[in-house]
Amino acid sequence: MTERTPIRVMIVDDHLMVRDGLKSFLSMYDDLEVVGEASNGQQALAVCHQVRPDVILMDIVMPVMDGPTATRILLAEFPSVHVIALTSFTEKELIEQAIQSGAISYLLKDVQSEKLAQAIRDAHRGRTTLASAAAQVLVEAASKPKTLGQDLTDREREILALLVKGKTNKDIAEILTLSPGTVRFHVSNILSKLGVNNRTEAVSLALQNGLVSTEH
Repeated sequence: MTERTPIRVMIVDDHLMVRDGLKSFLSMYDDLEVVGEASNGQQALAVCHQVRPDVILMDIVMPVMDGPTATRILLAEFPSVHVIALTSFTEKELIEQAIQSGAISYLLKDVQSEKLAQAIRDAHRGRTTLASAAAQVLVEAASKPKTLGQDLTDREREILALLVKGKTNKDIAEILTLSPGTVRFHVSNILSKLGVNNRTEAVSLALQNGLVSTEH
């Protein structure tokens, strides 16, 4: 009988102590293997290309590139990867951003060790695990009618506002200190969420519906 191949896990968190703690904890499980780590979303993109994990434990609030942004980009490139948002934040907006970015699960860092291990196994099988705060947010969201632009992230609203001002992708990349590829990805998301085909339509819709402030 052959041994089962361990689930390849990657840890993304801007705190070294958190990463070390998670690595130490996960090392106790024969069916889980930490194959990489990163301190922010941008670094995670590079590491993911190298190690090709099965499951990623992703913090939400990080410097350089946040968790939801990194999750969107990663899942576009590696659709078979499953991302678990693992954070200490329970704010409604952050939970929504994480879930909308494609994270399969949302857990808090005070989760019991065995529950986290099981959540990793479940994520690998395509099953969701939600902290009670995240579950409540999803229930509330499902009961409210969707309004235009409500699913735009803060970063997407920021970029939409710059589009309204006539800025090019290159301009936006320089203003927000982002790579041109990241800006293109955000613009594509904006068009998709607004249901338009190009930047001109997005700008027109944003102005008609007051989605961004036009004040300088």
